[in-house]
Amino acid sequence: MTLSEVIDDQFLTRYRALLDAEDAAFDELEHAFEDGDRDHFNKDLSAWRQAVERKLGYLHRLGVVSPPTISS
Repeated sequence: MTLSEVIDDQFLTRYRALLDAEDAAFDELEHAFEDGDRDHFNKDLSAWRQAVERKLGYLHRLGVVSPPTISS
């Protein structure tokens, strides 16, 4: 399946939702950082990482991106 076959309205709707979730999580992380609230920062950092992982997992399942590799 080619990339142009993967990207359709359904893909864009789901991807936009994942981007919005990541953006919202990052906003919370940023506020906690600016407030100097370490407990909330750690929780928000975890939530942001999970949002990024969901987005990347979705893209990987559809073959849009490959998992990262380490090269020497």
